[in-house]
Amino acid sequence: MLFFGTLYSLKNHEQNISKKKELDWSDHALWWEQKQQWLLRTGWTLDKCGVHADARLIFTPQHKPLRLGLPNGATLKMRACFSSPVFRTVMGICRVLNLRHPEELSLLRPVEEKKKKKDKDSSEELYDLTDVPLTAGSVQALYNGMPAHFADSPKTEAVYKMLSVSLPSPAPEAIAKLYRPASIVDKTHIHTRWLDSSRSLMQQGIQENDKLGLRFKYYTFHDMDPKYDAVRLTQLYEQARWAILLEDIDCTEEEMMLFGALQYHIGKQSLSQDMVSSCQGMDDLESALKSLEVKMVGDVHLIFDHFPPCRPKRLTLKGYKQYWCKFQETSISYYKSKEDRYGEPIQQLNLKGCEVAPDVNVAGQKFCIKLLIPAPEGMNEIYLRCENEKQYSQWMAACKLASKGLTLLDSSYQSEVQNIQTFLSMQRSSSAAPTSQTDESINTHSLVSPRYQKKYKPKQLTPRILEAYQNIAQLSLTSAILKFLQIWQALPDFGISYFMVRFKGSRKDEVLGIANNRLIRIDLGVGDVVKTWRYSNMRQWNVNWDIRQVAIEFDGNINIAFGCVNADCKVVHEYIGGYIFMSTRARQQSDTLNEELFHKLTGGHEAL
Repeated sequence: MLFFGTLYSLKNHEQNISKKKELDWSDHALWWEQKQQWLLRTGWTLDKCGVHADARLIFTPQHKPLRLGLPNGATLKMRACFSSPVFRTVMGICRVLNLRHPEELSLLRPVEEKKKKKDKDSSEELYDLTDVPLTAGSVQALYNGMPAHFADSPKTEAVYKMLSVSLPSPAPEAIAKLYRPASIVDKTHIHTRWLDSSRSLMQQGIQENDKLGLRFKYYTFHDMDPKYDAVRLTQLYEQARWAILLEDIDCTEEEMMLFGALQYHIGKQSLSQDMVSSCQGMDDLESALKSLEVKMVGDVHLIFDHFPPCRPKRLTLKGYKQYWCKFQETSISYYKSKEDRYGEPIQQLNLKGCEVAPDVNVAGQKFCIKLLIPAPEGMNEIYLRCENEKQYSQWMAACKLASKGLTLLDSSYQSEVQNIQTFLSMQRSSSAAPTSQTDESINTHSLVSPRYQKKYKPKQLTPRILEAYQNIAQLSLTSAILKFLQIWQALPDFGISYFMVRFKGSRKDEVLGIANNRLIRIDLGVGDVVKTWRYSNMRQWNVNWDIRQVAIEFDGNINIAFGCVNADCKVVHEYIGGYIFMSTRARQQSDTLNEELFHKLTGGHEAL
């Protein structure tokens, strides 16, 4: 029988008993099983908590062992807090793993496996960190290039090496057994598995020794510094690598060969170089990071006056129509012909705030630029097709600068052109100078997705990957990882999380894509983008929790509302609020995290 006094008295009583038994009960708390909630206010009486005589209370540890599936495929066993909101639990996990900016990550349930496969799961290799204490503070003290708690023993040192150095390429058979989405509908199921950041693990049915996945959820990577982010860079690379191999994100054949070459190079470098102790080439790392943020140096002419064909709207499957286009300041004006360029243009497109994405196939001589330009009712989709690499590099650089509100006189233009040309050269086939390198040990089917495993034999893939490898063979390990991430971030579908929804007034299901700066409405049948809305034009959003409907208001009296078909609307609400929270971070505040603001933006009525 429980005495209805204070929880504090009960806890003190148990601690007095613990002294006799030489046990520590300080981490224990009461879990109310029927209500699925923790009783953590030790100054309250049970009566004040609403507990009645028939309540079943369990006195249990707040920190329990949990199996974590990491982005690199390894499984880690460590203690995690089961009583705090998942957001704070992830912060604790990231402190142990030396992962800065834990707000970018979260936990999700694993893909459901068949019963036959569960037996194999019990024999998986576990990296055990259950004896490592949960530390306070965001910055860890380093010892021999690693956090001090990893330097205690050879066992924990091996765990840190696993976290901070890329693992060898998986066997093709292992890739084939893993779940990969076959359609955009399958992709919508992936993101239904995220846990609620506002509720604890126990409240969401997670038990001791259960397995969860730790992944980067928000694709806005703040303040990346290779001096402190060895684990963060490696795990982000692994998540990007598996997204490519499992076809979570589409890429062209040339890009796949370049991804394969970079994986091969990173694998070779990882065997011969320890990322933890290596400080070589830090200047190169800083410049590589700057190229990720596209901050270059140079100068250029004021006006472009070229003739790239353009396709104003992607409404049909018709080809491009040729116009005379002029790039001036931050706008593109297009005319019917060169002779008309001194008159009024057919249309002038202001690129400030637009989205710029490449659509390139070097082997097929396809050099296109995809522009998503803000409009009152959403975003207009424009395609520009350039005649050659030189014209494409100039126009692509100009469009990128214009999207940031910079003109062609900006000093970063010339280097941006050079950076784009360098990227194109990595994909270019050098058939005139065939490579003399024939590495028989390269397992090409471990470097490409199953689509290309079926399309090509290993002896066909090997020369193509080695050919691309020649262009990046001089990169250091971390520079190669940064280059991989840079190309991944440049893919058209990068960072989009998909959900099946039904818009208010519509009779059919559609797909909602959520990116770091916009929402995308996608036709489920055709797969085309119907409409795009930017967060910068969002005035407010709210959730009707009774009918589970999300409503958003944009500038220009644009209102949309939708219900989620295969996910809880709380997941979508948290994604939108999470990305808005990420945009509030500033570099000078990189070590502080406004947890209260995060929950206000993502937690809904329960958090408020």
